[in-house]
This record gives sequence, C-alpha cells and structure tokens, in this order.
Amino acid sequence: MGIMLVYDITNAKSFENISKWLRNIDEHANEDVERMLLGNKCDMEDKRVVPRAKGEQIAREHGIRFFETSAKANINIEKAFLTLAEDILRKTPVKEPNSENVDISSGGGVTGWKSKCC
Repeated sequence: MGIMLVYDITNAKSFENISKWLRNIDEHANEDVERMLLGNKCDMEDKRVVPRAKGEQIAREHGIRFFETSAKANINIEKAFLTLAEDILRKTPVKEPNSENVDISSGGGVTGWKSKCC
C-alpha cells in the first residue's frame, strides 16, 4: 500500500535509479499505492553530491512527498514512516463490521468459534 524510494545523497548513481523505479511502480504496482521519496544520509552534508533541490524537483514532478533523512542520526525517520502511514490511512475506506460473521446473540463472538473458557 506504500512504497518508500530511498536514494543516498552522497551517491549520484542511486539518485539516477529513482526515475526507473518510479516507472516500474507505475507499470507494476496498484495505481493507488502511496509513494514517498527519501534522500538518505543527510547527516553527511560534507559528502553530498545530490542537491536537495533535485530530490524536491523529482518528487514535485511525480506528485509525491519528499524528505531528507538519516537512518544513522535518526533524522526524519519516524516522521517519514508516520506520514506514509497517515497518507495510506487517508486513502483507505472505513469498513463497517460484517454482521454475517459475528453472532452477537449468544455472546460467542465469531460464528463457528467455540470458547473453552468456563
């Protein structure tokens, strides 16, 4: 339901793969899959070769969220996962309980299940 595309800001080749991965997602994944782009290793600013603006641009072109993260320094990791989960939940329809599968009259719960309790 959700895909995080991660490239290394210190490795131009990893960034170049993003366009190919996005095409593969468009071709093979469900059309409503949530996508997010992450530029990892933002704690290594001195070794950066992929400008933040390039990540922002490709995310904007594809209409997806973008974060720069650092798994090592725990920068924006939780925020990225929570944001992706919230975006997925926003798209997920709320399902009403199916009354056919629950027996509420006998207190037994799901039909066909027998309690071994006292």
